[in-house]
Amino acid sequence: MNGSQPAAATRGGTVRLSGIRDFRFLWISGLLAGLGSQMSAIALPLLVLRQTGSPVQAGAVGTVSVGALLITMLPGGALADTVERRRLMRLCDIGSTLVVGSLALAVALGRSPFVLVLLVAAVGAVINSFYGPAALGLLREVVPRELLGTASSRMQARAAAARLVGPMAGGALYALHPALPFAGEALFLLLSTTCLAFVRTRSAPDSAARSAFSGREFTAGVAFLWRRPYLRTVLLVFGLGVNGAFGAMMFVALAVTSHSGSSGLGGGTVVSLTAVGSLLGALLAPRIPPRWRSATLIAATCWVCGFDALLLTVSQNPLYVGALCAACVAMAAVAGIGFLTSLLESAPQHMVGRVQSAAGFISSLVQPLGPLAGGTLLAAYGARTAYVALGAVFLVCAVVLTTAPSVRRADAVPVAVPTEALGAD
Repeated sequence: MNGSQPAAATRGGTVRLSGIRDFRFLWISGLLAGLGSQMSAIALPLLVLRQTGSPVQAGAVGTVSVGALLITMLPGGALADTVERRRLMRLCDIGSTLVVGSLALAVALGRSPFVLVLLVAAVGAVINSFYGPAALGLLREVVPRELLGTASSRMQARAAAARLVGPMAGGALYALHPALPFAGEALFLLLSTTCLAFVRTRSAPDSAARSAFSGREFTAGVAFLWRRPYLRTVLLVFGLGVNGAFGAMMFVALAVTSHSGSSGLGGGTVVSLTAVGSLLGALLAPRIPPRWRSATLIAATCWVCGFDALLLTVSQNPLYVGALCAACVAMAAVAGIGFLTSLLESAPQHMVGRVQSAAGFISSLVQPLGPLAGGTLLAAYGARTAYVALGAVFLVCAVVLTTAPSVRRADAVPVAVPTEALGAD
């Protein structure tokens, strides 16, 4: 670690996360950036719908964003490991500010062509693929190893809070004027980079890396994960299978509760409840006893999702559907925090960016196909059969993760999920 890190506050000689000054600034910076991103994410498709009236073009915004993120995710991790991470994060914030600010100005002037909106969505995704690995690598520098679990849970809670509040704020600002959500994000990004300026910790780039943009560095994180049976199994089964099935299940739930798009109230209720579930899961994670291993929680999440999918066949009441989806998301949040902690602990400091981006890349590969699979099942067989089929996928994943030798061996090793309550600081 380069630079100085202030001494953390202690209680009984134990380092406490609340006493780490740089973590507080890093957390606030990410919250501001996340809120701004969620505000514009809801406003971009609304802007396209307002100007073109085409749902296809509005959907293309999300497709372009996801595509750009997947293409640049591995290079982003490699770059985050070969430069000073705090500087890269600040450059990302400044670049995003310029891009989003330009769109806000164009909308205010009534000159926001569809091509410009797609460009903003693509550039934002590319910048995020650089920012995310750099932020996680800097977190490893700022937080002691024994507090990584608590730090991960607070980062998850921060993201959940942004997903809960950001779209509502963005929608409200858009109702006042279409340019306001983008102007608001630009302001939040300026505040975010200001917070980063107060972070004193610096990260040393990987001196062994030849070039950030070489095939060897792109695939280094994937190779690291592939050589570790537990990480490989979880990412392939949980990251691909469960993520894809959950995306399909959410699409079916939203389509049914919104009555095929004729009413947004039911679908909005489901989305809000799932965001609450994500937040509750992040708040619950630090209270999980250490004897509950990360592998156990991951397998338990699959079982819960499987039975919840079957229970969804009972009723299509939005509150009922939202509560079941929220339970899945809450379990996934707890398990994900434990797995992220394991990932952070196993990755060498100089490879954190590449390992994190590789894990994100693998987990995201089938996510764009989830809604398509859900829509196909719904159209061909109806909601009940779709839920049963997806429940079967979850249960197969649960059996694999419960019986896989690498997962059972990992179950014998304690995971660094802290007992310190999130509100104890």
